[in-house]
Amino acid sequence: MSETVEKAFVVASELGLHARPAGEFANLAGRFDAEVEVSRGGEWVSSRSVLSLLSLAASQGTSLQLRAEGPDAAAAIEALGTLIERPELPA
Repeated sequence: MSETVEKAFVVASELGLHARPAGEFANLAGRFDAEVEVSRGGEWVSSRSVLSLLSLAASQGTSLQLRAEGPDAAAAIEALGTLIERPELPA
């Protein structure tokens, strides 16, 4: 059975969601049996596309909405939210 989960998280790293953490985010998103999308104020982008994630220009303090659908939706949201809220993202 497929479930949909949606939750907001705030970018904690002072460097924001730059290239390396965006790559880590996309890689992590690909490990789950769920389609995950990310939004910053309306436009939804694929969580598996580094370029799409970078287009969000998510600096520290930016609220990002995550939406996942699939068998692993809840686990995906939890793991990806933890990454977003980590104070020290990979440099």
